[in-house]
Amino acid sequence: MHPAEILWTAVIGFVVVGSVGYFLSIYNGLIELKNNIGRSWANVDVLLKQRHDELPKLVKTCEAYMQHERAVFDRLSDARASVTNARTVTQRAMAEGQVSGALGAFMAVAENYPDLKADASFKALQQRISELENALADRREFYNDVVTLFNTRIEQIPDSWIAQGMHLERADLFRATDAEREDPRIEFRQTA
Repeated sequence: MHPAEILWTAVIGFVVVGSVGYFLSIYNGLIELKNNIGRSWANVDVLLKQRHDELPKLVKTCEAYMQHERAVFDRLSDARASVTNARTVTQRAMAEGQVSGALGAFMAVAENYPDLKADASFKALQQRISELENALADRREFYNDVVTLFNTRIEQIPDSWIAQGMHLERADLFRATDAEREDPRIEFRQTA
């Protein structure tokens, strides 16, 4: 074999191996991002489950003090029920926004009851839910960071070509709902 043929064979081999390696690198990166979306959503979901587990305890603690605030209890109950019917991330985000709004209104009304605010169980539950809300905010931010990176990658060339072959589609961000952007509307009943 002539030295020029060996050189050309080596160059072609290098280009083929390099191209395959580059393709595999992109493919594996997209798979990793796709799996990170699932993992980060699971982390959000765990905290949401913990928050939902605390809400019945909070309601039970407050019922004796807030007997005339049925609408607040009903709103919280309806919001929790909407989470059960949510199927997609967007639907779940909207349902969780309703829970957050109802919980905010609930806590605001609870401020009107000095005996309740002094109750040790209420204080502990209020602190726990506050911690969960802070952790949820962090997890949602991480989830949205991963989704944004994934969505960007599947739209950039050459990643988009490989993403099309893998049938990857944009992932939904966890967005604040209109209810979460508004101040909770609070109405106090006048006692005679």
